[in-house]
Amino acid sequence: MDANELRALQAPLKNRYRQEPAAARVEARAEAVLDLDRVGCRISSWAGETQAGLHPATGGDGSLACSADMLLEALVACAGVTLNAVATAMGVKLRGGRVTAEGHWDARGTLGVDRNTPIGLTDVTLRFDLDTDADPATVERLVATSERYCVIYQTLRNPPRLAVTHGSIAGA
Repeated sequence: MDANELRALQAPLKNRYRQEPAAARVEARAEAVLDLDRVGCRISSWAGETQAGLHPATGGDGSLACSADMLLEALVACAGVTLNAVATAMGVKLRGGRVTAEGHWDARGTLGVDRNTPIGLTDVTLRFDLDTDADPATVERLVATSERYCVIYQTLRNPPRLAVTHGSIAGA
């Protein structure tokens, strides 16, 4: 896809969203079904089912997906697609590339070993390694623009309001 094809694809959407801002609000949703036989759950997606469970640092055997890794996978997926779209729009020719995210978490917090240890990923780094002849200033602009428009990166940078609710399943 080139810049003109991308613009043609997105122009009607942009016009609609300018005229009907409410139409641009998109719901994102995920659901997990508990797997009571092994401390885990099943997540269905367009690509099939993912089995998630305990990380080896918290008692898992490493055979199930780790949710921290899944969060970073969502980040690199979003950043990669966004970078690709921005490069296309800017006319930057890429021969290839890699997007990597790394973060750390301390199992002491998750396991309740130390109440002062933070729970969750800390110090997340997103890295773009690109194969391009573009000059350094253009690459810098490409990465900065990708960072600006990456939904997952911006969600992590500016956390949303979170709420937890609960209910019961009929017949349970």
